Amino acid sequence: MKEFGTMWTFDAPPLDYWDATYGFRPDQPWLDHVRLASVRLPGCSSSFVSENGLVMTNHHCARGCISATSPADSNYQETGFVARTLEEEKVCPGLYVDQLLSIEDVTERVRGAVTASGEMEQIEQRNAVISAIEEECQTAPDLNCQVVRFYQGGMYSLYTYKRFSDVRLVMAPEGQAAFFGGDPDNFTYPRYDLDVTFFRVYEDDAPRATDHYFTFSENGAAEDEPVFVTGNPGSTGRLLTMAQMEYLRDVQYPASLATIERNLATVRALAARSEADFRRFQNQIFGLENSHKAISGYLTGLNDAERMAAKAHFEQDFRTRIAADAALQQRYGGAWDAIAKAQRELASFAVESRWYDFGGSNLLGLAGTIVLLPEMAARPEDQRPPQWRGDRLDRYRNQVLRDRE
Repeated sequence: MKEFGTMWTFDAPPLDYWDATYGFRPDQPWLDHVRLASVRLPGCSSSFVSENGLVMTNHHCARGCISATSPADSNYQETGFVARTLEEEKVCPGLYVDQLLSIEDVTERVRGAVTASGEMEQIEQRNAVISAIEEECQTAPDLNCQVVRFYQGGMYSLYTYKRFSDVRLVMAPEGQAAFFGGDPDNFTYPRYDLDVTFFRVYEDDAPRATDHYFTFSENGAAEDEPVFVTGNPGSTGRLLTMAQMEYLRDVQYPASLATIERNLATVRALAARSEADFRRFQNQIFGLENSHKAISGYLTGLNDAERMAAKAHFEQDFRTRIAADAALQQRYGGAWDAIAKAQRELASFAVESRWYDFGGSNLLGLAGTIVLLPEMAARPEDQRPPQWRGDRLDRYRNQVLRDRE
């Protein structure tokens, strides 16, 4: 494998680099087709794989729907589920699929709106213009518009999605097949399991017809053939400074792991009481185990002396090049020391801040949402924190109503 781990956005494909490195130069219709065939679920990537709206994703991305559609006398997490006709497909309550229609660079508009000298005023101005951009884009009920921040604020892009809110379960394998190997095999490669689930997207109560879908290859990839993986990845930490990485290593990640371990012990004990409790807490256990293994992997990397030394060398070389240019040094030379100071201050009250919000308990989180919901609903859109804007406010409201039921 020549290269692994390099990511690009759909609006900035490095065509010359691909051509020189792989002998592959796609045209715009190819890029558009791949973008439109790649769709997202809440927190997950997925893709259209048929002309009549069939969507393929990972099994763990469907656990909520699988549990919600299981009848009282059966557990689809264990037995699996197959709809042999369209009529047998199960409606997934609250689930949606987003298809990315367009990407627009709005960096200059966001930057141009920030004119204040005070930090808090700058944040308010930035939030206000982002809210305005998203509201202007929201011209139809089935559109979902989101301004995405890239490169620590170096670029802002408006992502416009078409949202499909009628999503139905078609097929999910048995849990033993979908999660074969359990937590020990999680985040390993190769992975020997059937980690897949199929949904179908409906529009106007009929399967969504589309020309943009991926077809299955009978032979797989050939030797030295370039392979592209499309989706919605989490953010990377490539732009973090040494001070930020050391804070994660020494403060944040150890505390996060300790919290997860306490929660896991509690939830496992509750799940062991009965079969009904096991079904109730099964997804929560999986989520906690998944988070624990992911953060453990991050921490292992941050404790790798060779990797950290390479990062320190990169940072020092970068700072040396900045210092060699008087204009750059004046503008950016103090950034690293300022960030390091902020990290030290953050570490000084990390324990207090960890227990300041409503995290760590579903019941406490629900209570906090009930308290904050009317306050946020009364504020103008541009005066709400980003997580309370647009349809996110409705999501919180629906969460409260669902949990009440």
